[in-house]
This record gives sequence, structure tokens and C-alpha cells, in this order.
Amino acid sequence: MKSCHDLRAAALAAMLGLGLPAAAAAEGLFTVSNLTPDTALKLAQATLADCHGKGYQVAVAVVDRSGVPQVVLRDRFGGPHTVDTAIRKAWTAVSFRTNTKDLSDQTKAEGQSTGLRQITNAIVLGGGVPVEAKGSIVGGVGVSGAPGGEEDHGCALAGLEAILLDLEF
Repeated sequence: MKSCHDLRAAALAAMLGLGLPAAAAAEGLFTVSNLTPDTALKLAQATLADCHGKGYQVAVAVVDRSGVPQVVLRDRFGGPHTVDTAIRKAWTAVSFRTNTKDLSDQTKAEGQSTGLRQITNAIVLGGGVPVEAKGSIVGGVGVSGAPGGEEDHGCALAGLEAILLDLEF
């Protein structure tokens, strides 16, 4: 009985023997990048520290490129609603591939995108920012608990600055 490795090698050899390029041999697969747990934690800690330094008691969530939470931190006096809101902001930023501050403006009641506000788990309040590296979204950060979306957004941007060197642009 041939191993899985032997079967793959035989299939690749057959494809290359037919004159197909190596890229065609792997068309059934794709590669994605995500934040490492260490980088996600560094982002969350830097974001929380920035907000804390400004006197804001917040929650910070970092999600992977699929919107799955990797890290959630809540400052000691962050409200109970802030955890869920931070996760949803990060999820929304990743899902719609834009920061939630801009998305909030784009989905106002008179806009054609107002229906986006009805999508389950989407929250269009400032404070969610996608994390990009090499032109791809690799995660998102969400902040909740500052006096407003502008302040949440600012903390998220400060956190991103802390990991810029960790991401290969």
C-alpha cells in the first residue's frame, strides 16, 4: 500500500509529465497568513496600554483573518459589555475589510449600505481595524470602552504601530 506522500508525489510527477506547470499541480490548495499568538497578544497589550494611558478602561479583542478571537483583554474597570463589543468590532473590520469608523459613516440611515447594520454580529461603531501584511488582511483588532468610537479607533491604531516591525510588509 502506497503512503499518502507517495501518491502525491506520483500525481505531481504525472502532472509535470503532461507539461503542466507546478502551480497547476496545487490549484486545489491555497496558503493564508494569520497573526501568530505572540503577535496577537503584543497587539492587544499595546492597544490596552495606550487606552489605559489615556484614562480609558476598555476591552481589546484580536481576531484572526477569519474573525475567530485569538486574544481578549479587559482592563479592570472595563464595562461588562466591552468584551463582546470589542470582539464584534474586530470581526466586523475583518469581515468587511475596512475599519469600523469609516464603515459607521458609510452605513448611516440615508446611505445605500444601511442594511449592513442588520447583519448578525456586525457592529458599525468606531474601534475595529483590520490588520494587514503584504497586502492581505491577517487579522483585526477591536476596542470598546473609551468615551467614543474615535477614541477606540485611536487606541487600535496605536496598538498596530507596536507590531508594524513584526509584520513583513
